Amino acid sequence: MADECFGDPRLAAIYDPLDPDRGDLDAYVRIADEFGARRVLDIGCGTGVFALLLADRGIEVVGIDPAQASIDVARAKPGSGRARWICGDATALPSLRVDLATMTANVAQAIVDPPTWRRTLRGAYDALRPGGHLVFETRDPARRAWEEWNSRSSYRVTEIPGFGAVESWIELIEVRRPLVTFRGTYVFAEDGQVLTSDSTVRFRERQEVERDLTAHGYVVEDVRDAPDRPGREFVFVARRPGAGGPRRPGAGGALSAYPG
Repeated sequence: MADECFGDPRLAAIYDPLDPDRGDLDAYVRIADEFGARRVLDIGCGTGVFALLLADRGIEVVGIDPAQASIDVARAKPGSGRARWICGDATALPSLRVDLATMTANVAQAIVDPPTWRRTLRGAYDALRPGGHLVFETRDPARRAWEEWNSRSSYRVTEIPGFGAVESWIELIEVRRPLVTFRGTYVFAEDGQVLTSDSTVRFRERQEVERDLTAHGYVVEDVRDAPDRPGREFVFVARRPGAGGPRRPGAGGALSAYPG
């Protein structure tokens, strides 16, 4: 099930304008360069921002997301024909052999159900060629990011072409660790419509993620810091064992498209 902010057509259409600074994706582009990736699977691709960044560089990309409205936004963008778009998730992928699989922003945290998380890791593993890499990020629970999620710090008004002024804010709903639930509210001045989207994310400890990856056959090569959010996130670099070129030195990481 996709959150309303991704699955509602009106909210999906304003998702990019509400989050225009995607400098967090630069780190993932560098990771693709680091591993010489020519084929990439973007799990939880959303509105296709990262997939299209890679496609612009001549990389063959498959973007998959469970929210049809977000996939529709991605397909409507200039150059979208250079990528392949699938409405679905990594638990039921077509036959692929990619060099790199990614879960940017906090896609990994949005997979809260343990069985679905395990099937996602297996699906990504099966999609990777031997020697290919899975890279994703997750917030460090010790930093208690949810304590900063409130309407006071998140409230803003954004002028969006075709929609007019949109008020938006987030507020914390419930903390039952490892699960944290928050609500986004969106008010359209044009017609007064108020839409809300509840999201739940899972805060996994570093050791838990490493155990999960190892249990599914990955070799955990590195756990990096997010360069644009130091000390707040873990960036996991895991490899499917097998043939592959030597790993080149580099650093990666990314911000969250969810609240900080």
